[in-house]
Amino acid sequence: MLKRWIIGCQLLLGIGLLAASLTIGYAPTAGAEETDELPPAQLHLSEAVMCETLEAFKPFNPSVVFSVRTGSVMCFTAFDHVPEQTNIFHDWIRQDKLVFRKKLILKPPRWSTVSSIQLREADKGVWRVEIRDADGNFLRILRFSITD
Repeated sequence: MLKRWIIGCQLLLGIGLLAASLTIGYAPTAGAEETDELPPAQLHLSEAVMCETLEAFKPFNPSVVFSVRTGSVMCFTAFDHVPEQTNIFHDWIRQDKLVFRKKLILKPPRWSTVSSIQLREADKGVWRVEIRDADGNFLRILRFSITD
């Protein structure tokens, strides 16, 4: 009896979630004409990760702490919607000082890109990569450390 009750609750919850997802949609702003056109989609960052390298075009060994002996660190970004060709920036920052800025091109309809740095003993410490769009808006900040 309890098992049927649990299954019934799960079924009702699933139906409720489905109904809620179907009712969420585009609503024009006040004063806008109602048409069948949706606003142009925005650039969408679907994945951003620090990793040691790429294997089969995917991040390999993602982490937030890297040994200087690794030799290099990569910032991998994937966009699942790119409405038009545009640029993004990977700003590599150590101790609040910009060390390196990499301008990267994105092309529709989706695109992945990567930037990297070669590690030296002097690079130990706390880092971050600020991922920005062409207008300088933050898309994401990735924090990581370089250790022995």
